[in-house]
This record gives sequence, C-alpha cells and structure tokens, in this order.
Amino acid sequence: MFNKYIKILIAAAIVAWSVFEFTQKHIGNGISLLLLAGVFVFFYYKNEFILMAFLRLRKQDFAGAQKWLSYIKNPSSALVRKQEGYYNFLHGILVSQTNLTQAEKYFKKALSLGLSMNHDIAMAKLQLAGVALTRRRKREATTLITEAKKLDKHGVLTEQIRMMKEQMKKI
Repeated sequence: MFNKYIKILIAAAIVAWSVFEFTQKHIGNGISLLLLAGVFVFFYYKNEFILMAFLRLRKQDFAGAQKWLSYIKNPSSALVRKQEGYYNFLHGILVSQTNLTQAEKYFKKALSLGLSMNHDIAMAKLQLAGVALTRRRKREATTLITEAKKLDKHGVLTEQIRMMKEQMKKI
C-alpha cells in the first residue's frame, strides 16, 4: 500500500503527534496514537500484501495469493530484504505447480535474500531438492534434504523428507 519509507515517515509523524497530545495532558489520545504508530511500524517489517498472500495460501487459494502478490510492483524498492525473500518464496511456491525452472530461481533467490523462520528455509531447500531430483542431480538433492532435515526441528516436514528419500532410491 505504502512504500517502506513512507510507512516509517507516517509512524514518526504519529509519534510526534502523540508527544504533543501527552504534553497537552491528553494521555488517552497519546496512548492511542502510539498504538496507531505501532501498526505502521509493524507493517514496515511485515508487508500487508505478503501477509494476505500467506492467508490465501493457507486456504489453498493459489489465484488469490497470486492476486495479492501482484499488488507489489517493485519488490526490491518497496520491501525490506527479508520481505523480498518471502516474496520470492511465495512466488516459488505458486510457480512450482507449473514451471520448475522458474520455481528453482525463485527459491534460490529467497534463500540468498534470507528467510526468518527455520521451517521456511527447510521448505525452500526441500523444494529445491525436489527440483534437483527431477533433473537427476542426486548429490545436490541429498545435500539439500539433509540440510532441510537439520532445520526441521519440530518434525513438520518429516513425511515429505521421507517421501523424497524414497524417490531418491528410484533414481
């Protein structure tokens, strides 16, 4: 919706207004404005369109997720580095249904930009391992699967990792 710098500028202006309200002895208004400024700071670190795309993806609505991601016109200037990583991660998930070459590029770019959560990194590496298996690059797939297994501390991807290892035995 807003550029990342505009969000910080709006938050700073609201904080200044809040300080003014505190000096005028309007404590309730000052607190409310600080909470409003917190919303803009939150959306600086967590882009609203990426959050909406994740919600659509949870409901298996790939078209809806693609629609929300399409609202981000220039991700390199509009997003913080980790947000751009998640932007590429989501694009990789959406494209992996149809074009593995393009999905591989998105996942590699997402990993190079950085992802916050270990299970997201594990998921990206597991997806890359699947692409490597389809291209008959068994050594690369083995490395990626072991890295994904190390990162999956809660065992969320255990079933997918097991299936991937079984597919590897067939190659």
